[in-house]
Amino acid sequence: MKVILLQDVPKIGRSGEVKDVKDGYARNYLIPRGLAKAATESELKRLRQEKVVRKHKEEVLHQRSMELLKELQKGVHKISVKAGASGKLFGSLTSSSVAEMLSKELGKEIDKKWISIDKPIKEVGLYDIEVKLPGGVKGVIKVELSGSEKI
Repeated sequence: MKVILLQDVPKIGRSGEVKDVKDGYARNYLIPRGLAKAATESELKRLRQEKVVRKHKEEVLHQRSMELLKELQKGVHKISVKAGASGKLFGSLTSSSVAEMLSKELGKEIDKKWISIDKPIKEVGLYDIEVKLPGGVKGVIKVELSGSEKI
């Protein structure tokens, strides 16, 4: 019996795949537990349509992420931070503070999960920060920290 898997099933397959399993296994285990449904012509047609729609959404997401990355890479983003006379920051620069600054600067929503800072940044200067955007888009942006002495 051919079934469409609704969830990942160990040793059978992943969600959305069409698999051929024994009739009893499908009727007594997979279908009653909501792990699969019978692969009728209408269900197969619906599955193909869903794959086309999902692929289109992924392409649109990838394209938007590429545009956002190009916009982020257009120049050096300057952040004013509180620092001592020696250039040491009071605290450190975090991914959430970078995301907040970029959101204000661009007027677009930037998630802190997209910003990847390996080591805490604790001094003023120019830094390359890795950005991982949705849709598998990765890149590097330049951020310059300029300190203002605290009196």
